[in-house]
Amino acid sequence: NNFDFEVIFVDDGSTDNSLKVIKDICRGDRRFKYVSFQKNYGKSAALNIGFKKASGTVVVTMDADLQDDPGEIPNLILKLNEGFDMVSGWKKKRYDPFIKKHSSKFFNAVTRWFSGVKIHDFNCGLKIYKKNVLDQIRVYGELHRYIPVLANWKGFSVAELVVTHHPRKFGYTKFGISRFFKGFVDLLTVVFITRYAKRPMHLFGFLGAFSLIAGTILNLVLTYQKLFHNMPLSNRPMLFLGVLLIIVGMQFFSLGLIGEMMVSSSHTSNEYTLRDSNI
Repeated sequence: NNFDFEVIFVDDGSTDNSLKVIKDICRGDRRFKYVSFQKNYGKSAALNIGFKKASGTVVVTMDADLQDDPGEIPNLILKLNEGFDMVSGWKKKRYDPFIKKHSSKFFNAVTRWFSGVKIHDFNCGLKIYKKNVLDQIRVYGELHRYIPVLANWKGFSVAELVVTHHPRKFGYTKFGISRFFKGFVDLLTVVFITRYAKRPMHLFGFLGAFSLIAGTILNLVLTYQKLFHNMPLSNRPMLFLGVLLIIVGMQFFSLGLIGEMMVSSSHTSNEYTLRDSNI
């Protein structure tokens, strides 16, 4: 295909000779570029700086474990040109350990249900984007798993395309139980970001109001019983529950107000230190 391109390698703090190999590849060809982190910061940071450094109007991302097939890139471009803003790969036939494969299916089903984005493989590393999509979303922490959700929330159209997935030849998967649970914690984060990030008081105010009303009603019932039926309160656990609900409700309101004050602040500071770069 006759089009201009650049290749950006992001070295996430490797401790072997990866950086030397990357430099050798980039030497003598300005289309090949690299960024190297001083230490390992994770996939979100690597993607974030790659997005910032990319100069084209279309960006393709691939993992470095050689399980993604670069031969799928033309197919992704064709799909994108059908009018979509982003196309996510779907490893329909994947070569991963049994536990990882089936936990991923469960994870994707839950994400689909929570987000309403009807794709099958949210965390596939092989994706293609229009650059303006990446200019509008922020990827930090572990939110790389939910880029399709964040893009959809911003109003961009997201499609899916079945892609080839190869067995792992080198290295080993970092998947584990801790990552599985982190994924669901991150899902709750995304749900909050997409629904309440601009108005946190909507969430915390609702929880606070519910707790306050429940506590107030409970205490009013106890007060009525004391005044009109002379029932003692000192040995009633319900009294402590009512007071606790009121206190918790006030705390939720406080969190909502603090969130409203902080919502205008943006996530602008870099969370990584560069070791080397030719961009």
